[in-house]
Amino acid sequence: MNLQNDQATTGAEANYKGKKQQKTGFLKRPLVRFFAIVLFYILFVPFLLFATPWLAECFLPAGKTERQLVAEEGREKAIKKLQTDITALERKIERLTPGNAYLIVNTTENKFYLYKNRKLMREGLCSTGSYISLEGEGDNKWVFKTPRGDYRIRGKITNPVWRKPDWAFVEEGLPIPPANDPSRYEQGVLGDYALALGDGYLIHGTLYQRFLGLPVTHGCIRMNDADLKDVYETLPVGAKVFIY
Repeated sequence: MNLQNDQATTGAEANYKGKKQQKTGFLKRPLVRFFAIVLFYILFVPFLLFATPWLAECFLPAGKTERQLVAEEGREKAIKKLQTDITALERKIERLTPGNAYLIVNTTENKFYLYKNRKLMREGLCSTGSYISLEGEGDNKWVFKTPRGDYRIRGKITNPVWRKPDWAFVEEGLPIPPANDPSRYEQGVLGDYALALGDGYLIHGTLYQRFLGLPVTHGCIRMNDADLKDVYETLPVGAKVFIY
């Protein structure tokens, strides 16, 4: 009986050792080890990647993450740069802005702005070029637009008389008279004042004040009587006129 028990015990131990070696050999197989490594990278590595910011937040001062601190620092630098740029632009504008009286004309909205000592003195409606084109005999062609750019007051006239150019007769369907023909001169259509900009362009009054604010002129700048008087009295000869 003892011999049988000893043999049974020896057989059980051998069976246990065989199973243990089988399990150990299973883990040592290359394919199994490969899949174990892949599983590690699939599960554990992403966990580390996503958990790291959260862990960092836990150890940083309460209320702000490292990313937030970096973003705030970047915003502060950007704001300081913008403030520096704005200051530089303001100084540049101040250098370019005339210190005395000047006039700004907006041909898109048909508005004017009169400044003196960098203060807005008066603003209102005006009329500028219609951009209508007119064809005469031969190669004669006119486009009625107000020129844009920087101009100066070349001269000032009271009770101006209009010397009608060729296009005025073509527009009315009349023959073009000689250069100094009396029919070229017409009084009372330019208002009480006119300011010359050069090349035949004027700032003047109009008989058709109900059209102010519309692009209806042949290139000149029209104003109502009160606005024209103020502009005439404020702008000296040589004053700047900005048209855009």
